[in-house]
Amino acid sequence: MQRLSIQKFLNNKFLAFFLASIFLIIAILLGISIGTVYVPIETIIQIIFVKLFGVGSIDPMHESIIMNIRLPRVILAGLVGAALAIAGAAFQGLLRNPLADPYTLGVSSGASVGAVLTLFFHLSIPFVGMFTLPLLSILFSFITIFFVLAFARKIDRSMKVETIILTGIIFSSFLGAVISLMIALTGDELRQIIGWLLGSVSMRGWDYIKIILPFFIIGSAILIFNAKELNAMSFGEERAQHLGVNVQKRKLIILSAGSILTGAAVAVSGTIGFVGLVIPHLSRILWGPDHRYLLPLSILTGSGFLILADLLSRTIISPTELPIGVITALIGAPVFAIILLQRKRKERSG
Repeated sequence: MQRLSIQKFLNNKFLAFFLASIFLIIAILLGISIGTVYVPIETIIQIIFVKLFGVGSIDPMHESIIMNIRLPRVILAGLVGAALAIAGAAFQGLLRNPLADPYTLGVSSGASVGAVLTLFFHLSIPFVGMFTLPLLSILFSFITIFFVLAFARKIDRSMKVETIILTGIIFSSFLGAVISLMIALTGDELRQIIGWLLGSVSMRGWDYIKIILPFFIIGSAILIFNAKELNAMSFGEERAQHLGVNVQKRKLIILSAGSILTGAAVAVSGTIGFVGLVIPHLSRILWGPDHRYLLPLSILTGSGFLILADLLSRTIISPTELPIGVITALIGAPVFAIILLQRKRKERSG
């Protein structure tokens, strides 16, 4: 009886969104407040109130710290976390495997190659300007997922999930070697590229938010509009076809949207692993597998998670900053191992 009441409590979707929203708000306030200079939360609220309504006075130093340094950093971390989390949730639902995410499928590595090439050769597409970096990252993430699927189909006509993930890991390793080769050949850009590859949202500013925001909106909207199709495909492609879903078309749309989100996130923050693996999996355990709720909940929790990970990265050994990718890997790798062990136990018992 107690177990049923707990399950009923967890299945309350209004409660799920309420708790996820509170988690995100707390993460944002902590991310803005804590740092080398502590800014009280009441001061943050006062500055936001003055900026919105133009009534009252604010401390110029606190205003500068919040508006020019911390707020853009927190928003960027939130957008990157949200993009990786919803992409991971979509990939896991599509491939029916909790181990699938942009990192394990090689999409992040493909996007990284595109971004490193842009930085390495100082590429700039005419009339595109600052959007060259995300566009090339997205293009290479598309190319990577295409080759991963094509190669997996060559190996196994039935395209088993394990085959796709193993293929993704192979491509990820190969692309990592390509990036290492470019780093070995580079000169003055070495420090910039290595720092970028480790993952960071430090000193990015409002321009980087402008870069990721349109791609985040487009990619997230596409996935949320395909939530019902993802629900159908999570039961298997044959069953989805019986329910009237054009599986091949929807699979292409969902993979494309995930690649857009991953490419844009990697372009502005570098390679940040495990967010797309851990957050959707935990959200699915807590609130269930229905993608109509799972996708937006992943956005909220992924955003809050990466904001807190970034906060930890810049305060744990202050004044030195750790790359945010190090923090997410330290958290994500053990969780990845636990998920793998649980799957193996289920297979043995089943």
